[in-house]
Amino acid sequence: MRPWLAVESATIPGETQELKLLQRGDEFSILLGNNVLMGTRLFGSEEALASLSAERVKKKKGAHVLIGGLGMGFTLRAALSAFPLTTRFSVAELVPAVIAWARGPLRSVHGSSLDSSRVSIVESDVTALIRGAEAEFDAILLDVDNGPEGLTRPSNRALYGPRGLEEARRALCPGGVLAVWSAGPDGRFVRRLRQAGFEVEEKKVRANGKRTGGHHVIWLAVKPNER
Repeated sequence: MRPWLAVESATIPGETQELKLLQRGDEFSILLGNNVLMGTRLFGSEEALASLSAERVKKKKGAHVLIGGLGMGFTLRAALSAFPLTTRFSVAELVPAVIAWARGPLRSVHGSSLDSSRVSIVESDVTALIRGAEAEFDAILLDVDNGPEGLTRPSNRALYGPRGLEEARRALCPGGVLAVWSAGPDGRFVRRLRQAGFEVEEKKVRANGKRTGGHHVIWLAVKPNER
């Protein structure tokens, strides 16, 4: 078997740990320390994050979708296919190197998604975009960490706390959906979603997009229509 080769590394703004981009043949992986954050072998649940969200937004024309975390672009690519053609996407990515990798060594993975006129890449913490918005987004898709525990950045936990969820609810249009990817279940997070006023559905999806294999979790939290 071919060994993994280091391609590049980058620090996360405000943190001390490094992200590492590795390659083995035509396969890529991004690590945080010794933890694998994402790879090109397993991306079915990232695609499901987009497709399940699109089902909730349905056929709304001119929808605006915020995606937190560019990563390897699997969620964005799936969203471009799943949402109506009139949907526009803002993708928040905190780490400048991840954007550079998307246009460089990972270009073949991202395909033409970054060139779409429907897509705007914003070099920013997604928290800042959410905090500055009011009834702006029809869907917010969060895949910025391994889940509500904030593995990549402890500060990510603010996204999943009571204040962060209230800010997300305010940033959504009535009937909008907050979709959150996680490596595993978290009952306390579900309770916080409901306490923030969301209608919550939990979905277990295959990590590889097939009928067998490990599961990841996606929460679909809908902001009720205002009466």
